Amino acid sequence: MKDKDYNQEHYDKLKEGVESWNEWREENPTIQPLLRGADLRTSDLREANLEGVDLRGANLWAAGLQGADLLDADLGDTTLLGVSNLTVGQVCETKNLYQAILSVELEKQTKEKCPGKLAKIDF
Repeated sequence: MKDKDYNQEHYDKLKEGVESWNEWREENPTIQPLLRGADLRTSDLREANLEGVDLRGANLWAAGLQGADLLDADLGDTTLLGVSNLTVGQVCETKNLYQAILSVELEKQTKEKCPGKLAKIDF
């Protein structure tokens, strides 16, 4: 996929930092953030509220995701190699991981703990 059709305002807000992002999410609960195809390599997203965010095709290589809320986040076709402190529990909460690039160990754990999570889903 690798589309780069993210919302620039959403991207800029996330790049301001997690505290600003989480505050903005709290103040705007009806906005569905679109970060599809965003380059978020090495971003510090620890504790970020990424619930329901469309991150399809995003590059999250070496991003910090410890404690990030990934409930129903769409991570299809994303690069998750080198992501620090990403747990299989977080991964199992996502909406979609189809064609995501995971470490061998995380992919193995995902297949064991949440079978079908890596399968294609219909939108």
